[in-house]
Amino acid sequence: MYDTILIPTDGSDVAENAIDHAIDLARRYDATLHALYVVDTDAIDISLGTEQVDRIKEGRFGEMTELHDRAKAATSTVAERAGDDLEVTQSIEAGQPHRVISDYAADNDVDLVVMGSAGRGGVRRAILGSVAERTLRTTRVPVLVVDIHDD
Repeated sequence: MYDTILIPTDGSDVAENAIDHAIDLARRYDATLHALYVVDTDAIDISLGTEQVDRIKEGRFGEMTELHDRAKAATSTVAERAGDDLEVTQSIEAGQPHRVISDYAADNDVDLVVMGSAGRGGVRRAILGSVAERTLRTTRVPVLVVDIHDD
């Protein structure tokens, strides 16, 4: 049923909870797991110049080793928790998170996206939206959204 499962992660508690679900499903279906960290270029565009953002989009972090280390740590956590019995592909990409997730899923024949959501509601969510909500609206791949409070 699921051959390829994508777990977008940013290393947060929200993402951590979704990792367990993704690993469980990957084991159950003998699926390959893809761990994806997306550098949100909209969020960093304010503090960086266009040239630096373009370099990050190309995967060249230059002096921004802390950002690269954070991204690598987040995807490595998925691989470590999956253990040796699952195949895990780690990727770091840049752009608008929901678009990168949707594009990655399409480009890599992903069967299921498993991602966390903080479960925010009200005006804040209506104005800002959430990555999970935007991903649901932009991808054709099924998305399992795991709430941070889901045990």
